[in-house]
Amino acid sequence: MTQNEWKYRIAYLGPEASFTYLATKEIFPNEWIIAYRTIPECIDAVTNDMVDYAVVPLENALEGTVPLTIDYLFHEANLFIIGEIKLKIQQHLMVNKAQKDHWEKIEGIYSHPHALAQCHKYLFYRFSHVPLHQTTSTAEAAKMVAENPDKCIAAIGNASSAEKYGLEIVEKNIHDFHFNHTRFVILSKHNTRLPIENSDGQPKTMLMLTLPHDDSGALHQVLSVFAWRKLNLSKIESRPLKTGLGNYFFIIDVLADENEPMMEWAFEELRALGCTVKSLGTYYTYNATE
Repeated sequence: MTQNEWKYRIAYLGPEASFTYLATKEIFPNEWIIAYRTIPECIDAVTNDMVDYAVVPLENALEGTVPLTIDYLFHEANLFIIGEIKLKIQQHLMVNKAQKDHWEKIEGIYSHPHALAQCHKYLFYRFSHVPLHQTTSTAEAAKMVAENPDKCIAAIGNASSAEKYGLEIVEKNIHDFHFNHTRFVILSKHNTRLPIENSDGQPKTMLMLTLPHDDSGALHQVLSVFAWRKLNLSKIESRPLKTGLGNYFFIIDVLADENEPMMEWAFEELRALGCTVKSLGTYYTYNATE
């Protein structure tokens, strides 16, 4: 298939064989996918019409929200979420095949900061003396280890990256907890949504809002807007507004369609309370098979 035959251009956090790559290929197996080195570069590519969509990590079951994604969507971009992919995460320790007989003497371990954190217990008890180095993605770490056969270093990442870059997996499933999944979101300039087919069928709307004041009970008032309308919240989290200590905005996931009457009335009441409300759109969740 040539570039002219592809319908969409999709940016993803690369390089090839990253977890984001696997999630992207799950939803867009036959589209033109383009690797970017950082999450802001992926988001900017959509904003500047270089691509149609971007796929970036949003939240990990062990390490929580990816702050860079949330903060960039709030402060820098005006995009919408049109779909969400849930991918099982399995982290492995891998080395260059030239070093496979000496892997227990590794002098450095490289990976994405979330991957390093997901394997904290293993690294603490097994390699507490070894320096940890952060990379922009797990696949970037694997690529670097592959390009340095003379160095006794290791990467943490998935089996696909080991295969792609010709590395030897020396320890499998080193993440601290069995249930390790990551949510990836598909971003667009347009408030649309992917088809409901093959999804979980549950509409979800992500809101970003700021409170009107610091009076006691302000957050309770906001939550009451959803509670008495029986709108279920699957997540609420605060992030710094970057305007001073104690100033926050809130991320709220509502299990409802933003076009439902109850949601529209909730928006009206929130604004009447003095809140600023930004909806990132309604979308469905797709479970990856990887």
